[in-house]
Order: sequence, then structure tokens, then C-alpha cells
Amino acid sequence: MPCVLRRTRRIAVVAVAFALLSGCQLLGSKSPSVGVVTPGTLRPGLAADIGAREHPRVVATYGGVYENPGAERAIARVVGRLVEASEDPSQSYKITILNSPAVNAFALPGGYLYVTRGLLALANDTSEVAAVLAHEMAHVTANHAIERQQKAEATELANRVVSNVVRDPDRIRQAMISTQLSFARFSQVQELQADLVGVKTLSKAGFDPFAAARFLNSMAAFAAFQSARNDGSSAPDFLSSHPTTPERVNLAVQAARQVGAPGVGERDRSAYLANIDGMLYGDDPLEGFVRGRDFLHKALGIGFTVPEGYVLENSSEAVLASNGSGTAMRFDGADLTNYDKLGDYMTAGWINGLIPDSVRETTINGLAAVVGSAITQGWSFRIAVVRIGRNGYRFIFASRDPNPAFTRDYERTIESFRQLTPTERARLQSLRIKIVQTQPGDTPRRLAIGMSGVEPSRRLEFFSILNGFSADEEIPAGTSVKLVID
Repeated sequence: MPCVLRRTRRIAVVAVAFALLSGCQLLGSKSPSVGVVTPGTLRPGLAADIGAREHPRVVATYGGVYENPGAERAIARVVGRLVEASEDPSQSYKITILNSPAVNAFALPGGYLYVTRGLLALANDTSEVAAVLAHEMAHVTANHAIERQQKAEATELANRVVSNVVRDPDRIRQAMISTQLSFARFSQVQELQADLVGVKTLSKAGFDPFAAARFLNSMAAFAAFQSARNDGSSAPDFLSSHPTTPERVNLAVQAARQVGAPGVGERDRSAYLANIDGMLYGDDPLEGFVRGRDFLHKALGIGFTVPEGYVLENSSEAVLASNGSGTAMRFDGADLTNYDKLGDYMTAGWINGLIPDSVRETTINGLAAVVGSAITQGWSFRIAVVRIGRNGYRFIFASRDPNPAFTRDYERTIESFRQLTPTERARLQSLRIKIVQTQPGDTPRRLAIGMSGVEPSRRLEFFSILNGFSADEEIPAGTSVKLVID
């Protein structure tokens, strides 16, 4: 959440719920908005123009560029070898490390490649980073971003034609689902193609070809750890533009077996981890800190706690949380300069479906506040706004099943909102990656005690995922491992 609070904008609250409950994509190729290109043609310089135009927007969206000599060295070690081994060695690349804790990587046309520091923190050796970069290079050399945009435009046109011509609502819905399925599968095929090409490039460059499958498994485990759902479901989303993780892992393993055997190819764990020693982990201090179920913002001097079972996610726009049972929460800021009464702000028209009789001014831990409820398009909302000076802090809870637990969780969360004491603010420090060498007899269970940033009950799982070891596995002495400390 940013320090600088944005002015209040009119929002449809139901859209907030859908945004909170949607997932993000990992290792995908994000294509920018581009003009219509005649199928089968590519204007000279178009790809480079698109990448150059979109680059500043990408950097701004992902928290800026992360400058760290060690992380930059880690990437520099592999880039030249991958380019030489790629399908188009003449293609040049601009690789940017983004200041985001999210585990993500993607490509833009023209050779613009992006990896987040969150992804670099999850990787355990040079070959895993090389696997990510080789995958994204494959997207670039195959012009996947432009092809995906062309396909999207064709899908949109087909849907528009159907909706204009066909009068039967069921036929319209079926036709649109059909075109969406076609586009999703088209994108999935691109991802699988990039996986195959990436593994071949990885092996040709002398890296462990099994690194791609290994890192895909790490990403899946980390995504499950961060999710409140943790239901173990692997049911495919038929409208997803990405293949399911098991499908990609199996394909990556098969591709690796065709070009090499386990144990063949460079991994370089110790050198890679030495390069990311001291790297920032998790939230940027300017966005506040997530510590287990607590959100704490040093600069703003505020904090709150979500109930057990909720997982917090911080972003530059808002703090999000969900509990895996259909409840989502959004916390953000608002400018209250023009509102003397909080009730006037709540009824100013930024909430769709607001129930007027539900609006009530109150106090929360001695701070002026207003609460209210809304119902729209099958969603129920509980809303609270707390004032500190000219700044407002908004909680929006959303659920399709507003049972007593939903109300209880909302009330517990807003009642936990508080101003931090000077001592609490002074103690808040950024999390960092610390690389240590294991001693004889060390196990994840023993080493996890030193982990910060998560609840004590989750430290072992956190350490195991971050380092690629099972919970009770004895780690050979002298092995480099990652701790997260503050």
C-alpha cells in the first residue's frame, strides 16, 4: 500500500470483489495493447516499438527497478550463454529486475524481459534462473506476444459479430464460451511451446535441463503456501490462458530427459545464493509490511490484524486478504479533505448498492470512523472508513454468503486497526535474505526456527519451500540455505 494516498474515486464495489478473488499468472507473457496487424505480417521495428512504449508502464506497475549488484551478477552469469544457445542468437535483450515480491517473469516484444526479486528469492541455483529466462526468450523469438494480441482481437471481433446477429441468449453465451476456450487453448499452446524451447536452450547452454521442472514445482508449492485455499485441488481452469502446473512439469521433465540425464548440467547453487545474500525480501518498506496476519505501515504509523485463516497480500494499490471460504477483503486509503463528516463521505456515491440505514458514525480505538453495508449483484459488503487527520483508511469485506462468521471477521479486523507506538515503528525493519552454511545434523525443522516474516506455525513449511527440502530431510553439512530475517 503506498504512502501517498490517492484521491477517492467512484468505484463499483462488486468489481472489487471480483478483483480480489481472481488469480495472477506466473511465467506468462503479458502482451500490451497493440494496433491491428494483418495476420501473417510484422512491420519492421514493430516489436521494438511496442516494448519501448510499454517498458515504463511495466516498471511503474511493478514498483520500479530493483538495483542490487548481487542479483544483477546472478543474471549476468547466464544471459550471454542463453542468447548464444537460443533459436535466434542475433536477438538482443533488455533484462530488468522489478522491485516486486511477487514470483513472476514475463516478456514484451522487442526483447524486453522482466523478472521480479520475488522470483530470484525463490530460485535456488543459477540453472533455475536460467530456466526462467530461457522460457521468456522463447516467447520473444516466437513473437508470441504479438500473435496473442492478434488472436485476442479476432476473438473480440467474433464475439461482437455473434452478439449483433444472434438473438438467442443461450446461443450467444455458448458461442462466446467457445471463442474464449479457443483463445485460452491458443495461449496455453504458446506456454507449452516456450517450455519446450526453453528446456532445449537450457541444455544447449550447459545448464541442468531439469531445472525448469524443479522451479515449476517450487512455484506451485509457494503459490499454495501463499493462498488461503490450500485445498490441494488441481482441477483445470478451462478458461485459463496457462496450462495446469502438473501438465507443464510433466512436459518439462519429458523434454529434459530427451536432452540429458539427472545430474548432468550446471546448477551452481552456492555461487547463486551468495549473489542474493542480503537481498530485500517481501514488501518494499514504502508499501508497508505484511507480518503473518498483521499489516504494519511504518511511515503511516498504522496497523491491523486479520483473523486466523486469512492470508494477506500487499500491493502498491491496496492490501488484499482472503480466507478460502469465499470472503475477500480490501484495505486502502482515501483523501477526506472535503468531508467534515464521515457519514457524508460514505454516502458520496462511491459505493454501489449502499444501504442508507446501515450508515453509522462510530469510533475505533479512539479514532473517528463510519461503517455501513451494501448489497449488489449477489454480493454482500461490510465497509468501514477510519479517519486520521485528512486521511481515510477503508476496509471493504465482500462475500456471497454473509453468514455470522463473515460479520465476525469483519468486526474483528476493523477493531484491530490502530496507530503504532513509536517503539513499534522503530522496531519495524525490512526482511532480507541471509545465506548460511549448514552444520552437521541440520534439518529444515531446526533451521526454520530462525525464519522471520511468517507465523511460527508456518516457519517450517516456509523454509522447506524456499530452500527446496522436505521437512525432515537431513541437509548435508556445508550446504548453502536461505533464511529470511529482519
